[in-house]
Amino acid sequence: MNTLVVLPTFNEAENLGPMMKQLLGLPIEDLHVLIIDDNSQDGTGQIADDLSREFPVQVSVMHRSGRMGLGTAYVTGFRWSLEHNADNIIQMDCDFSHSPSYLPQFVSKMSDYDVVIGSRYVPGGTLDPHWSAWRTFLSKWANSFWVRLFLGTQVRDATAGFKCWNRRALGRMDLDGVKSNGYVFQVEMAYLSEKNGLRILEWPIHFEDRRIGKSKMTMSAKIEAAWRVPEIRLHYGGLDHSAHVERQRVSA
Repeated sequence: MNTLVVLPTFNEAENLGPMMKQLLGLPIEDLHVLIIDDNSQDGTGQIADDLSREFPVQVSVMHRSGRMGLGTAYVTGFRWSLEHNADNIIQMDCDFSHSPSYLPQFVSKMSDYDVVIGSRYVPGGTLDPHWSAWRTFLSKWANSFWVRLFLGTQVRDATAGFKCWNRRALGRMDLDGVKSNGYVFQVEMAYLSEKNGLRILEWPIHFEDRRIGKSKMTMSAKIEAAWRVPEIRLHYGGLDHSAHVERQRVSA
């Protein structure tokens, strides 16, 4: 069984090397990484190519002509993973807000679940204590009120970008029909997971603020994500709550 990490990058030159070192050192059998770079201006693409030459079996690189968006990067990576027969497909950020250390646990659950979500908002999940009160409020409000108000989802961290899918789950989804491209892409995929009746596990994680570089989640991006949430309901219709959602319990 092989596992593919889809890793979108845009100006992550200082993070990519350390991230790849951690990923390739994980105790996961037959692990591969697909780096999708959106024409970074800081040398990220060259670093990706160097890594591909150093680890030609495990690392693949896709260069895109411009900043084409997070959603299209993941959809492109998902299609690539299905074409290359990956069994488990991981999506995560390159800035260490998603710790690679969780991935062996995610993969270990894939025989029982269709998607494992790294969740900040289940018991045991935590946020970086350096987050401002306003940022914390917005994130919690979006998940606990706004998304549930319009979409009625069971998933508590619908905006989570840290997920492990099995190929059967992604193969059942109409990836061509996914409309979101910005950060609301995560909400649309969470909604589609429930719409398709997937077996979902929310795994508690600690969400660390990015170590190096500037966050790409601007206020305008947050506002756009918020007003696009109702469009998801209009496009797909309501949920019948046939999805099976569980939450991993952790010891105190």
